[in-house]
Amino acid sequence: MERFGEQIGGMLRAGDLVVLTGPLGAGKTTLTRGIAAGLGVRGPVQSPTFVIARTHPSLVGGAPLVHVDAYRLGAAVELDDLDIDLAGSVVVVEWGRGMVDGLADSWWEVELEREWGGAGVDSACGTSGPAAAEMDAAAPRVVTVTRRP
Repeated sequence: MERFGEQIGGMLRAGDLVVLTGPLGAGKTTLTRGIAAGLGVRGPVQSPTFVIARTHPSLVGGAPLVHVDAYRLGAAVELDDLDIDLAGSVVVVEWGRGMVDGLADSWWEVELEREWGGAGVDSACGTSGPAAAEMDAAAPRVVTVTRRP
């Protein structure tokens, strides 16, 4: 996910908006960490769940990255209230589906799915603990990238 994100980050420019959708643990923050590397911004990139948004300035003279977690937001107007510089930044919004429609004319929608979600594990292996967590972290992801609208 990080390598894929780095490739994406190398193509993004100020004004680009990316919406990440997927279940917990699908790799949204990991993908964003790669996007940050591709953009050459200051890290570390961590989930902004409790602060809602973090800005990572460029280290290479490019656009800053604004990393938003809309999980705790109740409505699109709350995202708009953050007063993000959409034109001058690359903005990545986790859990942003249905929240960005009024913010921009177009955006990239990236949907992440895990092929294995921790269910149906052989009883000899177990469904929790370090081995199961490692297997889940290494599980393949299916990524669908769409230009909206």
